[in-house]
Amino acid sequence: MIQNEIVREIVEQYLEGKKYELIELRVSPKNEILVEIDAYDGVDVDFCAELNQYIQQNLDREVEDYELEVGSVSLTAPFKTKMQYEKNLGHDVEVLGKDGKKYRGQLVEVNDDDFKIDAEVMEAVEGKKRKQKIIKTLTFCYDDVKYTVYDLKI
Repeated sequence: MIQNEIVREIVEQYLEGKKYELIELRVSPKNEILVEIDAYDGVDVDFCAELNQYIQQNLDREVEDYELEVGSVSLTAPFKTKMQYEKNLGHDVEVLGKDGKKYRGQLVEVNDDDFKIDAEVMEAVEGKKRKQKIIKTLTFCYDDVKYTVYDLKI
């Protein structure tokens, strides 16, 4: 089986100094290799083809056969890196906390340890009998969320 670390080293060597970032790399027991990349400006198909070719040049099919897929991260895939959060600043996101609660709102701030969204929440307001919808800035530590995704539903 091709080692994940070997493929990672090849990919990171090619990406060094370029605007792209490795988001996910998987090598299955059947040597099915998946490489997902992202960038602030999106991913160019020609760049994916170049990276694919570079990986093929650095892996020997004579030693071990494999299947290779190089592409961009899906729009609906959970964020995995700080860059993906930064790229989506100002966009609507859905956050699932480790407590099982879902929040939807606009991603307004990204920091090293946490991020913030402006979410519509129901809250008691002084002088009102019923809870009212208000916009509240919520802060989430990256470790306290199961996932954050671009929200296509808002």
